Amino acid sequence: MTGASRGIGKGTAIALAKSGLDVAITARTVHEGQGVDDSDAAGRSVPGSLDTTADLVEAEGRRALKVPMDLLDHVSLNAAVERVLSEWGRIDLLVNNAVHTGPGSMTRFEDTTIEMIETKLAANVVSQVVLVKAVLPHMVERGSGTVVNVTSAVAMTDPPAPAGEGGWGSAYAMSKGAFHRMVGILAVEYPTLQFFNVEPGYVVTERMEVNAKNLGLEGVYPGAPPTVPASVIAWLATNADAGELNGQTISAQRFAKERATHEPWARR
Repeated sequence: MTGASRGIGKGTAIALAKSGLDVAITARTVHEGQGVDDSDAAGRSVPGSLDTTADLVEAEGRRALKVPMDLLDHVSLNAAVERVLSEWGRIDLLVNNAVHTGPGSMTRFEDTTIEMIETKLAANVVSQVVLVKAVLPHMVERGSGTVVNVTSAVAMTDPPAPAGEGGWGSAYAMSKGAFHRMVGILAVEYPTLQFFNVEPGYVVTERMEVNAKNLGLEGVYPGAPPTVPASVIAWLATNADAGELNGQTISAQRFAKERATHEPWARR
């Protein structure tokens, strides 16, 4: 489970534990108080850590393995997979949730540097390929395994307005678009395994709450809690009927309502 210190990743780790799974969790933020919003130079503190998520997983009676990892450090990606296999002996599920949160996600094209685009592609596409390639041989040998890629609506739709005015930046959209295309190809090439895209919809994470409060926009753009897409990912990982959706993109909020994977929620 990547990006598990907060947001959808944290919610998913807990949901998987509630479904009876032990969870290996990765992120850059290991201890509470270390999290920083790096989208700009403000350096706002954000809550969440591997320590906190691990405690919540263990509170559900499951094991948690904390593995520090950085999307821009390929050595740490391969080391994370090797550590899980070494300590637990198997990987049944890979959830590619983490994304690059540095500058460039909400930048207009004229202000987007080539370096920003290269960084977004490296962190949001290449790093996930590294992780998938690291776990696939193990899954293929066992004859089973699931990969869930947390995609985004920006991979499939055009913005209603420019970045910063209700839209999003080209660097982020291009990286998520490339990432989005992986699942359908893998499902065809590896028929003994399962691959899914989960499009979470607009979800209010801890980082977004901090930024909204700082900008005076608290409550202006309500969204679903992270537990909603988390419940869908847990369903895909544990439900015998998930195979019928292999290779598809699941709209998490619609799916959660149709399949009752989550109790009704108030948009916040």
